[in-house]
Amino acid sequence: MSIVVGYVPTPAGEAAVRVAITEAGLRGENLLVVNSAREGSLVETTVATDEDLDRVLAQAAQAGVSTEVVRGTHRDDFTDEILDLAEKHDASLIVIGLRRRSTVGKFIMGSVAQRILLQSEQPVLAVKPPR
Repeated sequence: MSIVVGYVPTPAGEAAVRVAITEAGLRGENLLVVNSAREGSLVETTVATDEDLDRVLAQAAQAGVSTEVVRGTHRDDFTDEILDLAEKHDASLIVIGLRRRSTVGKFIMGSVAQRILLQSEQPVLAVKPPR
């Protein structure tokens, strides 16, 4: 079994990965860190740099957690990629970060977090960054 965390280099993403490392350590499970860019996008703020991922791997190693990084691309919705990976890797938990969005922003852009929470067959732990 493993724990899947959707990681982006933002305060919400950093909070999610910290909690995911802790959960993986407590459960004695592997951690799968997923970072994905939108296919065809010229500028993508959610793509983690090598330095970001090296820092995450170092944090996990310090906690004694075996970690794999999956870097990919998604066409329409990151939700499907997370859910497919969770099923493929027999995840016991999916960890996601939440950020504040206005009602209008959610209506126009949708919410990946909301879709993961509603569509996942696995338990989902939603984490907010500290204030």
